[in-house]
Amino acid sequence: MWQLDYPWMLFLLPLPWLGYRYLPAYREARSALRVPFFAAMSRAVGEAPTATGSRNNAWQLWLNLLVWALLLTAVARPVFVEKPIEHLQPVRDLLLAIDISQSMETQDFTNAAGQMTNRLAAVKEVVQGFIDKRKQDRLGLIVFGSGAYPQAPLTLDHSSLSLLLADTGIGMAGPNTAIGDAIGLSLKLLDQAHEQEKVVILLTDGNDTSSAITPEHAAEMAADKGVVIHTIGIGDPSATGEAKVNLSGLEQIARLTGGQYFRAQDRGSLDQVYSTLDRLTPHEVSTLSHLPKRQLFHWPLGAALLLLALYNLGALLRPRLAAMRQRQEA
Repeated sequence: MWQLDYPWMLFLLPLPWLGYRYLPAYREARSALRVPFFAAMSRAVGEAPTATGSRNNAWQLWLNLLVWALLLTAVARPVFVEKPIEHLQPVRDLLLAIDISQSMETQDFTNAAGQMTNRLAAVKEVVQGFIDKRKQDRLGLIVFGSGAYPQAPLTLDHSSLSLLLADTGIGMAGPNTAIGDAIGLSLKLLDQAHEQEKVVILLTDGNDTSSAITPEHAAEMAADKGVVIHTIGIGDPSATGEAKVNLSGLEQIARLTGGQYFRAQDRGSLDQVYSTLDRLTPHEVSTLSHLPKRQLFHWPLGAALLLLALYNLGALLRPRLAAMRQRQEA
C-alpha cells in the first residue's frame, strides 16, 4: 500500500492555472528598430508576425503543468507502506530471591520422582518450571545467606537464567540468613528497571539474623517504591535458632507491600504456590508496531527532471535540424 506523507501539498495543484487565468502575461521590453512599412513587407513575403510564450504554445503549457504536478507529488513524499513489524515488550519485572543458607540442605522434600532431596534441590526444580512459564517477562535471580548477591540480572534470556540457577549451591552466600539485605538488593536492582510493575518472590526457610537492615524496614521501603513482595516460608517454625522460619515476619512483609504470604511444607505445596503466583502475576506484554516505509519521491522528481531535460534538448536541436533541412532543400 502506498500513501502520501504530506497530502495537503496537492492543494497547490491549481496554483499555475490561477496564475495563468488571472495574472498578466510576462512581457520583456527590448530595443527594436521601428519600420513604418513592416505590414507591407509581411504581406509581400507572405508571413505574419506571431507572439511567443507558453500562452501560444500548447505543448509548452501542458509540459509546465505536468512538471508542476510531478514536483508537487515528489514534495508530498509518496511512500510505500510495507507490512507492520511487531515487537512484544514485557510490562513486568520479576525478581526471584532464594535462600541458600546452610539450613537449605535439610532433606525433608521430595523431587519429581518422589525421592527424598534437600530443600534447595526441590526449590530449584519448582522454580525452573515457573521460569519456563514466564517467557514474556524479564526475570532476575538473587541468592542470599549471610549476605545477598545478584546471581542473574533482569533478563529475557531465560536459558542463561536457568544455567545460573542450576549453578547455585548451598552455602555459597554464607550459612546465615539475611532477608532484609535480600529485599534491599532487590529494590536496588529494580530501581534500574523501567517497567511499572515490579514484583519480588522471596523464599526462605530461616529467620533473619545477619541483615544490616531489618526485613520490616526493607518492606516499608519496598511499599514506598510500589514493589510487591510475595513471601514463601518452607522451614520449620518449631525449630530453634537459625533454622526456625519466622512465618509472622514473612506474612508482615507480604502485607506491607500488597503481596501474598504462602506456607509450603513439601514439594507438592511448593509447586502449588508457584502455580498460584503464576496466576497472580499474569503474562502481560505491550505490542510495539512499526510500519516500514520505502520512499518513492525520487520517481516523480526524476520524471520531472527528465521531461525538462528532453524539452530543452529538443529546443536546442530544433534550429539545427531546421537549418540542415533548409540546406538539403536548397
